[in-house]
Amino acid sequence: MNWKRALIPAVFIIPLLILVGSRFGSDPHAVPFVLGGAEAPAFNLQSLDGQGFSTAALRGKPVVLNFWSTWCVPCKTEHDVLQMGASRYGDRVQFLGVVYQDSSEAAKEYLTKRLNRYPQLIDPEAQVAIEYGVAGVPESFFIDPTGKVRHKEIGPVTPGLLFAKVDDMLTNPTGGTP
Repeated sequence: MNWKRALIPAVFIIPLLILVGSRFGSDPHAVPFVLGGAEAPAFNLQSLDGQGFSTAALRGKPVVLNFWSTWCVPCKTEHDVLQMGASRYGDRVQFLGVVYQDSSEAAKEYLTKRLNRYPQLIDPEAQVAIEYGVAGVPESFFIDPTGKVRHKEIGPVTPGLLFAKVDDMLTNPTGGTP
């Protein structure tokens, strides 16, 4: 009978250990990148200055789409990197900012004190953010000239990453082997 008492805890402990062990090595905070290689969701939004903006006109050029907020501390550092990128690439690449869960008034006030070289769009109901699978800010999407999402960067974009991704889209626009 003693062996039966020892068997009962083992029946519960062994499956628990297998379950816990199978989770080692996986990041519980990782968000799956479902848009990788897929067509970027199209959208129509208004810019902070009230102009309508449609992504349909962007085909044929790379796009860097950045979701940001004024209350996001890493977004403030990243803003300068993206401005540097917009200056470096000029009209060969379309940079776009999408204000995420923030007011247009706060964004306008923030941008009066900072350099701004590209359109900043308002996503009032966060529908575009939902379509792109944004979990928080900053998040940036690199969309190639064919309209496919090549890369999603969670967290602030660094100059090295920005230049590498954009240069790749410019030299290899379809994403195939160069």
